[in-house]
Amino acid sequence: MKWKQALQDYEHYLKIERGLSLNSIKNYIWDVEKLIGFLEENNIGVSPITIEKETVQRFVYEIATSVNPRSQARIISGLKSFFNYLNFEDYRQDNPMDLLESPKIGRKLPDTLSEEDINRLIAAIDLSKPEGERNRAMLETLYGCGLRVTELIHLKLSDLFFEEDFIKVTGKGDKQRFVPISEINKKYIAIYQREVRVHQTIQKGFEDILFLNRRGKQLTRAMIFTIIKQLAVQIDLGKNISPHTFRHSFATHLLKNGADLRAIQQMLGHESITTTEVYMHVDRSHLADVMNKYHPRK
Repeated sequence: MKWKQALQDYEHYLKIERGLSLNSIKNYIWDVEKLIGFLEENNIGVSPITIEKETVQRFVYEIATSVNPRSQARIISGLKSFFNYLNFEDYRQDNPMDLLESPKIGRKLPDTLSEEDINRLIAAIDLSKPEGERNRAMLETLYGCGLRVTELIHLKLSDLFFEEDFIKVTGKGDKQRFVPISEINKKYIAIYQREVRVHQTIQKGFEDILFLNRRGKQLTRAMIFTIIKQLAVQIDLGKNISPHTFRHSFATHLLKNGADLRAIQQMLGHESITTTEVYMHVDRSHLADVMNKYHPRK
């Protein structure tokens, strides 16, 4: 088996059997491609079946000098997954990654914005331009519904259930969930639809996409990043933020205002409550409030 064929089969496995998103699949493939690049640079002629742990160890030691511990841990995890796949398909009987330990890394707490920061960013949008109404509606939805950026750009008109106060969101692995939407969210989406979107020439195939670019097509992830970063510079925020910062802020603000952790988990679309629990570490004041309110010996 050659590396190219192994990668193709592995990609198919990740997509069909594990149901991962395209972004996750790209990251897993990229991890293996890093190893392939190392083998080519060093003229090491081994296949996915014959590569031994000493060669993999040499690769891991080399990347340790060029990437941070978090990236190193991610690459090691990705390679373990690849070789586990080869075990699963009976191409190999061992995993050369088994004895390799990932570097110790602390839990990275997500960056968040205050409610005031959110308001300042949205207030800085230039509503005199057609894209201004769109951008306001997008950021209100990104924050107000706690969406991932990919979920935002794929949101469809047919996903809006305003009478029921919900939107249907398609998340990682094409898993769908219903997320509550507030009156203010519905208001700004309606303004965008009524005053901007209805006047656009929409390209074929994008008729059901909610947020469109000036050419009548779906927006890209990069465009959302650009819009947010430009607004941050405009108000002199002094923080390096991304669309995901709005999602983190959504969860943190809900928790701070007394929302149940499991309800937040469902709205964010986290498979495990452990993933959602990171927000307990972001907002420690919530823990003190719970203690003071519920402890029998307060």
